[in-house]
Amino acid sequence: MRRLFGSVRARATLAATFVVAVALVAAGIAVLFSLRSNLYEQAGTEAERAARTVAADLAGGTAYDELSLDGDRPVQVVDASGTLVAASEDLERISGTGVDAVRPRASAGGGSGAADGAGEDGDDDDSDDDSGGGHNGGRGNDDALEPGEIGDDADFSDGTATIDGESADYRFAAVEVEVEVQDRGTLTVYAGSPLTAEQSAVRTALTVMLIGFPLLLAVMAGVTWLVTRRALRPVEGIRGEMAAITASEDLARRVPVPDTHDEVARLARTTNETLAVLEASVERQRRFVADASHELRSPIASLRTQLEVGVAHPELLDVPGAVEDTVRLQRLAADLLLLARLDAGEGPGDARFDLGALVRREAAQRAGVTVDAGTVEVAGSRGQVGRVLANLLDNARRHARSRTAVTLRTEGPWAVLAVADDGAGVPEHERERIFERFVRLDDARSRDDGGAGLGLAIARDVARRHGGTLTVREAPGGGALFELRLPAGRSPAGGGPAATDGRAARADAPR
Repeated sequence: MRRLFGSVRARATLAATFVVAVALVAAGIAVLFSLRSNLYEQAGTEAERAARTVAADLAGGTAYDELSLDGDRPVQVVDASGTLVAASEDLERISGTGVDAVRPRASAGGGSGAADGAGEDGDDDDSDDDSGGGHNGGRGNDDALEPGEIGDDADFSDGTATIDGESADYRFAAVEVEVEVQDRGTLTVYAGSPLTAEQSAVRTALTVMLIGFPLLLAVMAGVTWLVTRRALRPVEGIRGEMAAITASEDLARRVPVPDTHDEVARLARTTNETLAVLEASVERQRRFVADASHELRSPIASLRTQLEVGVAHPELLDVPGAVEDTVRLQRLAADLLLLARLDAGEGPGDARFDLGALVRREAAQRAGVTVDAGTVEVAGSRGQVGRVLANLLDNARRHARSRTAVTLRTEGPWAVLAVADDGAGVPEHERERIFERFVRLDDARSRDDGGAGLGLAIARDVARRHGGTLTVREAPGGGALFELRLPAGRSPAGGGPAATDGRAARADAPR
């Protein structure tokens, strides 16, 4: 059962069928009740019309035996005491009117004329009570009827009657009439209208619904199944392609985008965008691993060569060179480890510290650096920001001819640190490329002098994770001006505006 309804198509079809079934049942019940009510009301109208016709004859002074009561409609005329005084000739049995008699009193076999005669003889059963009290507990109006007047209201009831051997259900209407002739007093006329046609119509409607509703539900379920299948076909295509991409590990492949403008098409486009980002990330990771391996190979090979020479010829061992290669290898390993932590999403923290004091401390460790820095408080990782300052200062010293200047100021919500040198500067078309990892603008320069090309990449990554930016432009006096902006006095979580550069922070290396 779980497998049967495990698909979206099956659940959608089942849900739609259930909802439509409930709606159809509710609508069918409402239609049946409305049809029955309308038909019963129509039958009541016909019964009332027949009763008023007889009442009009009585009000006109027609004798009981002269009333036109023959036909297929049951009619009873009852006096104020509840005594039957006239009835349809072929009436054999009746119920629902409150008067079960089918032959008038004092008429052994006989006709309504005997009742009429009894009335003329002043039979005590014919009440001439002016109170208007009806039979069976009192039918009548609160206001007494005038002689010859027919009541405005009719009372309705349901019952059965047998006429000439045929029984059927009837809707009865009771109408009162005040008859002055022969002191008949208030009479009540009961007339019935057959419900056979009405009941047949209701049964027919019910039969049609019982046959038609299941067929309609079956058609609706089939249409829903096919439409849902067609709508979900692109989703299955996307799923199949994603499964193939996972199996082949080929992130260059893309899922098919249906030629529509609905949610499925947007899902396909978003999936392709995600695959593109994932492909770029994997490719970037591969390049990073390849570049890191290449950068590590050189100092390791150099160190190994020096140690092998030292083993064979101790007098030729270059200890300072070995130490330098070891230090370079250590720094490269530290840079790679920091980049790995940054890529893993290591947060900057929210500790507050004086950026001016940190600038002055880093500058004091390097000769030829002028500092103009006051007290500016920022929040984040003191160690990571210190690493940014060290990278910027080392980069400026490598390219400065004679001078490196550091200034710290505030601009609105920002703490702005500027590191300028009087070197050759950075060509405008290379000002973003230098922030990519393992990038050196001068490929012929010695690796020992130029570093691994990670310094500026680390600096920009740290700046971005602190809610700031790192950019480079031409200094007023020539050379390069690196400008670091960090939110002043705020934690990076609430931090300043996001970096305006759309690229992810990448490599920084000496220019």
